[in-house]
Amino acid sequence: MTTTTAYREKLLQELNTLPEEYLPYLLQLVQTFRNSVTLKGAAASFAQGWHEAQTGDVSPIEELWEGIDAA
Repeated sequence: MTTTTAYREKLLQELNTLPEEYLPYLLQLVQTFRNSVTLKGAAASFAQGWHEAQTGDVSPIEELWEGIDAA
């Protein structure tokens, strides 16, 4: 059994022990997680940035560096 298969089986075992009313919340959590770790392609990333620039959804460059320590 591969590691991936073992993880899937453990996840499924955990899912089977959850009360049914928790499943919609868990689904939302999993989808949010997947979306946060999945990188967009270059075209989608550019399109989003272009849209943000055109709609004024921008930040001053000074704010982008706040909290970054150059050591």
